[in-house]
Amino acid sequence: MERRVGTVLAQVARLMRRSFDERAREIGVTRPQWQVLSVLRRHPGIKQAELAEILEVEPITAGRMIDRMQDGGMVERRADPADRRAWRLYLTARGDEMIERLQPLAEETSEAALAGIDDADKAHMMRTLDRMLANLTGKPPVSED
Repeated sequence: MERRVGTVLAQVARLMRRSFDERAREIGVTRPQWQVLSVLRRHPGIKQAELAEILEVEPITAGRMIDRMQDGGMVERRADPADRRAWRLYLTARGDEMIERLQPLAEETSEAALAGIDDADKAHMMRTLDRMLANLTGKPPVSED
C-alpha cells in the first residue's frame, strides 16, 4: 500500500492530540480550551468572531466555549469601545496560570513525538512543513530570521 503524506500527517497529529488531551484533562482543560487560551495569549483583545475564524469553528461554537471558560474564570469579555455589539476577549490571571501549566505538557508531547530525530532533520522537516503550508494557503513560508 502506498503511503500518503496526508495520511501520515493526520495519524501523527491525531496521536499527538490524544497524548496532549489525556495529560491536559488531568488539570481540567480540554484541547479546544488550550487552543483558545493560546490564541488569546497571542492576540489579547481579539473579537469573538475573529477567534472563531482562527479556530475554524462557527461563531456560536466559539461563543459557547468562551461562555464555559468565562464561567471557569479563564477568560473575560470586555465591551468593544468602537462597536457596542462586539466583545473583546482577554485572559484572566487564571487563564495565564492555565497556560503556564499546559505549556510544559505541549512541549513534552512534542519532545516525545520527536524523540530520536536529530536537530538537522527537525529543521528540515519544519522547512518542509512550512513550504507545504505556504503551498496550501498561498502565504509565504514562515522564516525564522
